[in-house]
Amino acid sequence: MSPIRQKDTVTNNDQYLIQECLAGRTEAFDQLVLKYQDRLFRTLVRILGSSDDARDAAQEGFTQAFFKLNSFRGTAAFYSWLFRISFNAAISQKRKTKRTTTTLDTQDNPAGNWLVDPHPENHPPELAEQSERKKIVHQALNELQEEYRTPLILRELEGMSYGEIAEITAIPLGTVRSRIFRGRNELKQKLSTLFQEEPRSRVSLSDQESSISESK
Repeated sequence: MSPIRQKDTVTNNDQYLIQECLAGRTEAFDQLVLKYQDRLFRTLVRILGSSDDARDAAQEGFTQAFFKLNSFRGTAAFYSWLFRISFNAAISQKRKTKRTTTTLDTQDNPAGNWLVDPHPENHPPELAEQSERKKIVHQALNELQEEYRTPLILRELEGMSYGEIAEITAIPLGTVRSRIFRGRNELKQKLSTLFQEEPRSRVSLSDQESSISESK
C-alpha cells in the first residue's frame, strides 16, 4: 500500500481556519487542534518512543503554532509546519531533561493501543492476523535506531518528501536518503525475523514489505 502523499500547500479549509483565527476568532484554532491532534500524537509516539514525551511535544507544538500563526505563509501544508514546530520542541525538551525514551508496550501503554484490537475474538481470523501483524511491525520500528526510525516514519507513514524530512530534522538531503534506505533494509530484516518467530502469522515476503504502510 502506497503512503498517502502530503499536499505541498495548505488546504483551503486550513487556510480559512487560519485566517479566521488571525482575524480574532481564536476558536477556529480549536478546529485545527481537533483535526490534527491524534495524527500528530501518534507520529510523535512512534518517533519518540514515549507517550509522555509525545504528549508534551504535541502540546508545546500547538501552543507555539498558535502564537506563531501570523508567520505561517501557506507555502507548505499546515500539518508539515505544525509537525516541524512540534518535532523541534521535542528535541529541545529531550536536550533539557535528558529523559530516556522507553520501548512502547501495548499491554500497559495506552499510546500503543492504536495498533491493537481490544476484542479480536469478535472478528474473523484474517483481521486477527492483521492485528498481530501490526503489533509485529510496531515492535520492529521500536527496535530501529532513532536516526533511521525518524526519517523512515516520516517518509513511509506520513508521506513526506525527502526535502520536507531534511528541513524538519535539519539533516542534509543526501543523509536523509541514505538513512531511509538503510532503515528500510533493517526494518525488512527485522520483520523477516519477527514473522518467522511468530507461529500465528502467515505472511508472505511481499506482505512484509508493505506492512509498514499498513500500520498507519
